[in-house]
Amino acid sequence: MPLLPSGAVSGDLRLEPCSYTAREVEYKAECGWLVVPENRSEPSSRLIQLPVTRIHATGGEPLEPIYYLAGGPGQTNMRFSRVAGLIERHDFVLIGYRGVDGPVRLDCPEFAELLADPPGDFFDSVTWEASAEAYGRCADRLISEGIDLDGYTVGETVDDLEAARLAFGDGRVNTLSQSYGTRLAMIWAWKYTQALNRSALISVNPPGHFIWYPEVIDRQLEHYSRLCAQDPDCRVRTDDLAAAMRRVSHSMPKRWLLLPVKRGNVLMATFMMLYHTTTAPKVFDAWLAADEGDASGLATLSLMTDFLFSSAPSVWGESVSKVTSSDYVFESGRDYLAEFMPEESIIGAPASPLGFAGALGWPGNLIDESLRTVQPSSGDMLLISGSIDFSTPAEFATEELLPALENGHQVILREFGHTGDVWGLQPDATRHLLATYYATGVVDDSRFETQRVSFDPGLGLGTMTKLALGALLLVILLLGLTVRWLVRRVRSRGAKQPG
Repeated sequence: MPLLPSGAVSGDLRLEPCSYTAREVEYKAECGWLVVPENRSEPSSRLIQLPVTRIHATGGEPLEPIYYLAGGPGQTNMRFSRVAGLIERHDFVLIGYRGVDGPVRLDCPEFAELLADPPGDFFDSVTWEASAEAYGRCADRLISEGIDLDGYTVGETVDDLEAARLAFGDGRVNTLSQSYGTRLAMIWAWKYTQALNRSALISVNPPGHFIWYPEVIDRQLEHYSRLCAQDPDCRVRTDDLAAAMRRVSHSMPKRWLLLPVKRGNVLMATFMMLYHTTTAPKVFDAWLAADEGDASGLATLSLMTDFLFSSAPSVWGESVSKVTSSDYVFESGRDYLAEFMPEESIIGAPASPLGFAGALGWPGNLIDESLRTVQPSSGDMLLISGSIDFSTPAEFATEELLPALENGHQVILREFGHTGDVWGLQPDATRHLLATYYATGVVDDSRFETQRVSFDPGLGLGTMTKLALGALLLVILLLGLTVRWLVRRVRSRGAKQPG
């Protein structure tokens, strides 16, 4: 953990030459630390350090640098691999997110341990209350360690970005943001109107939409249901995908063979795997199989939730601190489980109750109201949305953000999902769109084609579980046969010894 240099003041930037590797290509860069206040609203606040990396453009006479803003919250902002196609004409700048990157991390083992072994189903009130309590214990511990949690807001994070821009001596800069990072890009444009040149926002998250809503998710599942009806393989299995999922959701079995099927786990894993069209087919295959009487895929989804959370790179304290500073505000008297997991919904909005549990347990520090609502902006913004993105639905960017942008443009990629789809399904078209936009301001999405959604699961989740169980049984059988052979051999040798 690097210590603050003697005499360090807010805004200090210390750099040295380094290299940065992206997709096995090594680039020249500068790496170092930026000194910022932990809480700018407190005059006596201590100083903290954030890591910074500036990757140098490979061509001569570079254009405006691109400041990258990763998704999350709770994930690092110091890794970005898709620089090819942009690094030729732009420096890339990575500024660590406070609470995740750098010496001060808001790790919450209290909450992580709860996720690994919840006291009940994911959406039992006992689990919801235990989540709030775990967040509260984590916050108390961090405060006792001297951390000022009031400083870990989205507003302070944006101020860090502006401090870095000034420390580097950059003029107007570009931003490339995705998911949670798009909220930071918006606020940066609203607070510092002359700082940004062009902003590309992938999987746009306007104010209020760290919260998910059951009726929106149901509409997206109905859209998938219509796509299923147009797909020869899918429509053979069901004449109404959404109806089949609703039946299973409301009469989910408790187990498959010896494996438990926890409804809350299944719903959470389903929601997370629906983010991307590449993983959605496995989800639909599992639910359709359950509708046909085979719950093996649901058992896999149930087990996967424990794995997804236990292996997630998320820093839970930073995540809850950021979302409760902006969108999640606890109100007593509201039944959040009933509101966001209603009985009539197909899968509800599984992530939202956990957010409100955080709002109950964490000492939230709301940012100014003007930063929690869409503001008019003359900045040049390109909004890139997938048409079936369960995490950041395109409709919110279209209806709430775009009308407030004087120089706004939106590209909706047909049958794309969340950020992984935007980067991975048609990468050449994505690179061309971004490179052209940053260089000229022209929005050229002509290289994109409508992405056909496949309902082919490949190796289905249920099949994977059956193969794993079959392999386990085979190993047990072989061990049993081996032990039996060894016992017989020992007895045979004993019988041949002279008496």
